[in-house]
Amino acid sequence: QAVNADAFVEFRVLGKGGFGEVCACQRRATGKMYANKRLNKKRLKKRQGYEAALVEKRILARVHSRFIVSLACAFQTKTDLCLIMTIMNGGDLRY
Repeated sequence: QAVNADAFVEFRVLGKGGFGEVCACQRRATGKMYANKRLNKKRLKKRQGYEAALVEKRILARVHSRFIVSLACAFQTKTDLCLIMTIMNGGDLRY
């Protein structure tokens, strides 16, 4: 089933990184909460990060663990690559 940006409602920013940011979002059809990692295409191209983004997508799609987020779906907009992942409370490993 095809998914695009219109299928989600974005809420607050959970974190920022070198290529983009992670926002909390809710699927309109089900009401389930997810984390949306938006990777800016211009930044990926400028810093040669396309291969790393594809590797990250493949790894997240294969991982099924209670302790690691998994990929629910992925899509792209005109400006961003979006990875929709399960949301976990508690922040990253540093905190």
